[in-house]
Amino acid sequence: MKWAFLLLAAFALMGQRDALLVPEVSQHDVQVRQGFTGTELLLFGAVLDPRGRAGQGYDIVVVLKGPTEPIRLREKERFAGVWINAESSDFRSVPSYFAVASSQPIEQIVDQKTAAIYEFGTRYIQLSPSGNINPEDDRRFARGLVDLKQRQGLYKEDMDGVQITQGVLYQARISLPSNVTTGTYTAETFAVTQGRVIASAESQVEVRKVGLEREVEFFSQNFGLLYGALAVLLSVLMGWGAGRLFARL
Repeated sequence: MKWAFLLLAAFALMGQRDALLVPEVSQHDVQVRQGFTGTELLLFGAVLDPRGRAGQGYDIVVVLKGPTEPIRLREKERFAGVWINAESSDFRSVPSYFAVASSQPIEQIVDQKTAAIYEFGTRYIQLSPSGNINPEDDRRFARGLVDLKQRQGLYKEDMDGVQITQGVLYQARISLPSNVTTGTYTAETFAVTQGRVIASAESQVEVRKVGLEREVEFFSQNFGLLYGALAVLLSVLMGWGAGRLFARL
């Protein structure tokens, strides 16, 4: 496999002036079935310099992002012994999943401005806040949202998660938990040298439900009213059946 990557990269380098990335993902199609406990993706590839020699002094950063979604985050406060909703903040584009892996700590690779541009870490995720004109409140809610996602296992960082072999081949292992959202995931790979991103490449991974889970999801999304009515009816029937059973005991 190593020589195949080198041969492919050598052909692509003809006429190339910048460093070249040749990325690949172990699974482009992740199927979520009943009992799905998560899976591990292997993101690997090769990096060569314009002269066709092994890349010298390159660092690699891999960013895996799930589909984005709008989220309203509410803050709770205690009033008269009862927890009530207080302030809230809206975010327009929250990745359902976010993971970053690098060959060494980000602060040793790029400055904060570059890290923010390319989202090299959970603190740099571009959440697109709206509806709140106080920047300090936006930052506070953003930190709370990231912390919540981290505790759910959906946001993660591994600052020593990329291994580079012979200055050419790289690989990183990123795990997807069982509670991932379905949709298209984007795997972006960046080659960095002397604090500058000099090459990038992108791959996609499709996470989709199959079997009974897919049918239930399709029915709930396309026939929401009927799905809700059937769910209520099923609950009533189960409650009535349980009541009749215990009445006979």
